[in-house]
Amino acid sequence: MARTVRVLIIDDSALVRNILSQGLSMDPGIEVVGTASDPYIARDKIVELQPDVLTLDVEMPRMDGVAFLRKLMPQYPIPVVMVSSLTQRGKQITIDALEAGAVDFVAKPTSNVAAGLNSMLMELRAKVKIASTANVSHWKGKRIDPQRPAAPGSKALAESTDKVIAIGASTGGTEAIRRVIEGFPATTSGVVIVQHMPGGFTKMFSDRLNQLCLMQVKEAANGDRVRAGLVLVAPGGVQLKIIRSGGFYEVRYGGTDKVSGHCPSVDVMMHSVAEHVGPNAIGAMLTGMGQDGAEGMLAMKKAGARCIAQDESSSVVFGMPKVAFEKGGAERLVPLDKIAPTLLGLLTEKK
Repeated sequence: MARTVRVLIIDDSALVRNILSQGLSMDPGIEVVGTASDPYIARDKIVELQPDVLTLDVEMPRMDGVAFLRKLMPQYPIPVVMVSSLTQRGKQITIDALEAGAVDFVAKPTSNVAAGLNSMLMELRAKVKIASTANVSHWKGKRIDPQRPAAPGSKALAESTDKVIAIGASTGGTEAIRRVIEGFPATTSGVVIVQHMPGGFTKMFSDRLNQLCLMQVKEAANGDRVRAGLVLVAPGGVQLKIIRSGGFYEVRYGGTDKVSGHCPSVDVMMHSVAEHVGPNAIGAMLTGMGQDGAEGMLAMKKAGARCIAQDESSSVVFGMPKVAFEKGGAERLVPLDKIAPTLLGLLTEKK
């Protein structure tokens, strides 16, 4: 029999706490063991109740959710799912919270609340269960310092303008992507990323990466050229493909239907890379739930690309990398802190 997931709900609104409690309790595999109206009450209840997962409102009085995460995770690592309103300010706070250790987030409905509520609660139940399997132990004792220096430049990399690095990620991926991209010199070959995120958040995520990394980072626009020194992040809610246009590689939007359960889908992006970039591509599959990207990465490998995946011990959820490796797309499993140098090494290898 599957273990019941014990959840503590943290939200300053009594109405929201009640809605989330009832919504989560509809799943027999989830038990709401308590609620808290602010992080100070939550801190005591975490020690007392020892929940498996927290749901956390990111905008609260006394202490916001991000500040709470930064204090909590190094002392008491526990999987956290944020519940955030879709506001511009909320988006930035959500990105900050993911960087501070949260596993995932669910957006509170802001329009047509009645219709959006059931969908949101269904998503929250699924993400709470996924979060309960997440490995967050690496946050123990960690100093949160996003301003680490990136790797130095390389003359060999400056000459590899024709190569493309394709990266896929989901649960836990925002932190993993940041750590990988921070390790790339400014002259690194063009990078294309699919991170499972809804529309709106990918722009904030790209802007945040752009502040931290030596490469330029932006949300991909239709027709953008994939070039050295530029990281393109697939926008939420639209499929992204890479095509060859003359001597260049370009981004093309490819519809809004879900593929492999997602839009954007890592499979869609990687299949297009296999078709149009072939042996000039390097692939990396980072932490994430499910198997999106496994078939696409296998197609990349068959087309002559070199591909790796994140190892289990450094993954928040060892789903997508595991399946990519088991299906034969990824050549080997690599710890997160070795992925950037491994990709840089593959770029310079003679094919």
